[in-house]
Amino acid sequence: MEPNQAIAQAAESVQTAAALAAPATNPALGIVIFALGGLAGAVFYLPFKKVKNWAWESYWFIYAVFGLVLVPWLLTLVTSPNVFAVLGKAPGKQLLYCFCCGAAWGIGGLTWGLMIRYLGVGLGLAIGCGLCSAAGTLIPPIVKPWLDALVQGTPLPSLFAGVKSLYGTPAANVSLIAALVSLVGIVLVGMAGMSKEKELPDEIKKKAVAEFNFKKGITVAIFSGLMSSAMSFGLQGGGAIEQLALTTAPVTSNTWKGMPVLVVVLLGGFVINGAWCLYLNSKNKTLGDYTRKDAPILANILFAGLAGTIWCSQFVCFKTGEPKMGKIAYIGWAVLMASAILFSALLGIGLGEWRSTSTRTRTRLVAGLVLLIASAVIAGYGGKLGQEKPTSDIAKTAESVLPQT
Repeated sequence: MEPNQAIAQAAESVQTAAALAAPATNPALGIVIFALGGLAGAVFYLPFKKVKNWAWESYWFIYAVFGLVLVPWLLTLVTSPNVFAVLGKAPGKQLLYCFCCGAAWGIGGLTWGLMIRYLGVGLGLAIGCGLCSAAGTLIPPIVKPWLDALVQGTPLPSLFAGVKSLYGTPAANVSLIAALVSLVGIVLVGMAGMSKEKELPDEIKKKAVAEFNFKKGITVAIFSGLMSSAMSFGLQGGGAIEQLALTTAPVTSNTWKGMPVLVVVLLGGFVINGAWCLYLNSKNKTLGDYTRKDAPILANILFAGLAGTIWCSQFVCFKTGEPKMGKIAYIGWAVLMASAILFSALLGIGLGEWRSTSTRTRTRLVAGLVLLIASAVIAGYGGKLGQEKPTSDIAKTAESVLPQT
């Protein structure tokens, strides 16, 4: 056999073995899954509009029960048969970290409703998701080496070790560009929102958003956006738990390996949300909402539970889309948030939040939305680059496995 032919056959064998050893990736599908999650994040609040004669804390508690406990646990029991064994073997430090991240998100999540109340769906989610996207995309890869060292009990590495994961290869460079493009798009959408606030007559603003208050809203949005990014920290900080899900019998498939992490993070969020809602029920004497005769109790539970189910589905999409992205899975958070902003802005248009605005304001909005769409396309291209292995590397590997003569 000719040497070149032998190398070609060995290279083919190496590629086949690598394909069998590593989980299959499909960045295009991953982007679609993230986008579906973003859609869920943009519309989850709508069923609340059908809740009648209940205080905020009452329907938010039902939302939390469904979205943070019942639905994620039911789905996890179906898709991850080893969840209890996995959580029993998981490192305590990592479980605590994921739980605390969920609790931090819970604090931010409590103010999410106030943000929408004061700013409206379009502007509120644009600013809140923008800050959440920036922190939640760029920080987790940077701190990952530190978290791994803490879990393993090894010396802490330099933070620069995490920074290097954001660039250096074509796939990583393109993915970082996608994240930055999405942030520029978010800024433009936010600028459009601020221009809109200055232009609209008070009566129109009050009609579109009954309690519009930009000063209160922007303060709440900054706090809520930064605290909510802790969800990303928790979901991306459970690597050891995911590995146990893949290796503990009966094993969980690669697609659903993140579900045990998700239920731990959401449990932390439920502790904060549930406790706060029950406190307000007691303080405001609204515990009777759950039994009051002048309220459609079953319908209220249905709509509040539906909101929780839709909300939860965005993070189910995030965790199931991650494996499709391979080494650049962190970009999924930027795509998820960008999609949520895109769909929430379109929803805001449909709800009349952008009526009577100037051409300049609408141009900014459209430019921002175009960049958000472009960021998803760029991220998909980055994922495609991540799938490609240089021919020279394959040839070198093939030569190394050939018998020496």
